Amino acid sequence: MVFTTHFGGSTAVLTPATARPAALARWLWIVAWLVVAMVVVGGITRLTESGLSITEWKPVTGAIPPLSEAQWRAEFEAYQQIGEYRQITGPAGMTLADYKFIYFWEWAHRLLGRLIGLAFALPLAWYWVRGAIPKGYKPRLLALLALGGLQGAFGWFMVRSGLSGEVTDVSHFWLSIHLLTALFTLGGLVWTALDLDRLAKIPGARPARLGGFALVAALVLFVQLLLGAWVAGLNAGLASDTWPLMQGRFVPEFDASRGLFWAVTHDPFLIHFLHRWWAWAAVAALIVLARRVRPLERRASIAIHAAFGTQIILGIATVWTGVSLWVATAHQFVGALLVMATAWGAHILGRRP
Repeated sequence: MVFTTHFGGSTAVLTPATARPAALARWLWIVAWLVVAMVVVGGITRLTESGLSITEWKPVTGAIPPLSEAQWRAEFEAYQQIGEYRQITGPAGMTLADYKFIYFWEWAHRLLGRLIGLAFALPLAWYWVRGAIPKGYKPRLLALLALGGLQGAFGWFMVRSGLSGEVTDVSHFWLSIHLLTALFTLGGLVWTALDLDRLAKIPGARPARLGGFALVAALVLFVQLLLGAWVAGLNAGLASDTWPLMQGRFVPEFDASRGLFWAVTHDPFLIHFLHRWWAWAAVAALIVLARRVRPLERRASIAIHAAFGTQIILGIATVWTGVSLWVATAHQFVGALLVMATAWGAHILGRRP
């Protein structure tokens, strides 16, 4: 049995009678907040240089941490074979207790990823079998599931990039792919939850479309997030602890000997500079987005303003504190909230009658 309605003489199938868009929306909001937690724990993992502490990827058995002293020593010995230990943490005098600290954050990050996978896959299967998924939403939910799987794969590629030879850190390119995939997935979860919320309130409501200025604002924000990921991957936040100047000047000295493109994608001083000033382009775009959203949904406009305002303050504070762990973590947390607020505002502008 299905509900139908007529538009201009044609019949459109809306949703099965068993569909539960409101329940699906609540489920997706829960998963979205779990992804936010994942981004935060991932930020702590990066800031504590914990990402290379686990040198193998064991999707099932890796969920159980070492339980005996012998197991801990085996893990520590495996870590001692990589460049990060031989060149950085080993000479600094890392002990087994120190290793357990960084192991915890990487293990927690991977465990949370596994939990998110289960929190998405199992309810999806249940809703699918029960016929609770509205018409047209199954491909999108499968795409979100696939993004979650890619996120795990990209995370391992990122870790693997830091395990070979005398490399002492992960590739900042793989780190940016890993982080941006998480934020893109977060935006998709929020967007789909909003579509389902609206469908629950307005039977027959069509999914919103991303276009016009909302797409422009999203692309400007994407560039800023990409630059932020490169800053994290290259430890470029440490390039300067002053603001607004760097090295006592507006534009810092940077290495352009291998060309400007290489400098834009590799030089920590230039990338730090671009990240701190492209932020204002993002602010301008988000202000316009929020002003367009305000007549339609004042709360979304306030959320966008609050998120980017707090993010700017935390970004400056991160610089001034020399990348304090908890200030920088808060900066990444609010970055995830900004993605959610931007998705909310763009969704409102993309809603169709």
